[in-house]
Amino acid sequence: MDRTDHTASPPVIDLRSALVRLEQSPDELISTDHEIDPRSELAGVYKRVGAGGTVMRPTRTGPAMMFENVKGYPGARVLVGLMAKRERVALLLDSRPEELGRRMGEAVLNGIAPVVLKGQSAPCQEQVFRADDPHFDLRKLLPAPTNTEEDAGPYFCLGLLLGSDPDNGHTDVTIHRLCVQGRDELSVFFAPGRHIDAFRAKAEERGEALPITINMGLDPAIPIGACFEAPTTPLGFDELTVAGGLRGRAVELVDAVTVKERSIARAEIVIEGEILPGRRIREDVNTNTGHAMPEFPGYNGPANPSLPVIKVKAVTMRKNAILQTLVGPGEEHVNLAGIPTEASIFNACDKALPGFVKNVYAHSAGGGKLLAILQVCQRSAGDAGKARQAALIALAVYRELKNIIIVDDDVDLFDSNDVLWAMQTRYQGNVDTMFLPGVTGHVLDPSQVPEYDPSIPAKGVSCKTIFDCTYPWKLKEHFVRAQFREVDPHPFAPSIFPKAGM
Repeated sequence: MDRTDHTASPPVIDLRSALVRLEQSPDELISTDHEIDPRSELAGVYKRVGAGGTVMRPTRTGPAMMFENVKGYPGARVLVGLMAKRERVALLLDSRPEELGRRMGEAVLNGIAPVVLKGQSAPCQEQVFRADDPHFDLRKLLPAPTNTEEDAGPYFCLGLLLGSDPDNGHTDVTIHRLCVQGRDELSVFFAPGRHIDAFRAKAEERGEALPITINMGLDPAIPIGACFEAPTTPLGFDELTVAGGLRGRAVELVDAVTVKERSIARAEIVIEGEILPGRRIREDVNTNTGHAMPEFPGYNGPANPSLPVIKVKAVTMRKNAILQTLVGPGEEHVNLAGIPTEASIFNACDKALPGFVKNVYAHSAGGGKLLAILQVCQRSAGDAGKARQAALIALAVYRELKNIIIVDDDVDLFDSNDVLWAMQTRYQGNVDTMFLPGVTGHVLDPSQVPEYDPSIPAKGVSCKTIFDCTYPWKLKEHFVRAQFREVDPHPFAPSIFPKAGM
């Protein structure tokens, strides 16, 4: 695969080296020492600067942003938007934007297992703050932001939970929303089917706590690699191997200081703790707002009435640590969730229908989860039906997917106007639409509830829809797009096209 050459740049091995790479590219990272309040103001600023995604307009896709002066937290730094632009993700992962899904797909198939550092000091443990110290207070130590005035509380939005199966020791890593509930307590929301929640349930049946670490401020290959889901990464699959495959070297782990689990050695911040058995908490117990935080569909999700509790045992961090966060519904979530979705769908379709599906895009409008565009290549009359077969494979591979639009290979699947053009000229609703009602979807889509449609049996059940916007092969000659002469525009518009060539 042709990849962007970053040989002149230092390799990305952690968050700090990722930022060095961004600093070498214009307009990818900005910094401010203007005082910012982490309570709503920080997210409000970045909503305008670069959040994108399903955030309410006006918003835009823009640079990552470092806040160097956080109100109430002297010396703290907060980074937002690191992966809130597809081109920036490609820069950080040594790829091209249009090839990211296939690049991730290769990494899943060619993973490298993590390694544990023994007898060595780890950057993530340069400073240790123990919760049994009477002065310890998570709320004062780390500037966890609130995204809106209605948030249930401060949230760690990019905390990568690392936990292990209490039966066989298999490790899993996933990102979950974590609300700060007290000096040493967090609530954690698990969407249905998450593996660490299965580990928690096993431990709880025995009356035992589940030790975990929450790793923040990472090499971007690690969180994006952690966003794969079953069946691509079944129970027992260690997603840290994906980051290893992306980088061509193993992720380094280190034993935690206070719990029997491991931390990511080059993380900026690690929260060590245990998920308590039999303990539950209302998510908005401290605010009574009735809301949690903005989720990927673009809405403030309801506060959950009963969530598991993490008892914090310690916080370890690097010196001058960076707290990394995101704006919930923004383009950063789209990329974190969507690019692994693209990889999963492409790998499965290419295995079943070799060479037929050319590319996949998990569209921003669906938060990287609900809407996929499939680009296919028809080569003969024998390909009839393959496009819809590919869509069915996609739905089987990624259960949270809701709608699929299929286009031909002369359509740019990353250009929404081009996709909608195909829908207007190569689609008839009564002929080219497939409905699959009563299928498992995503609980955070507010339309997937019985109150919306009485035929929906339970929250998180949806009607899946396939829009076949490909031309019929027998009418191929009627759907040839107007062909323009290829001309190098550089001599005529050098300010727009600074380099010659087509």
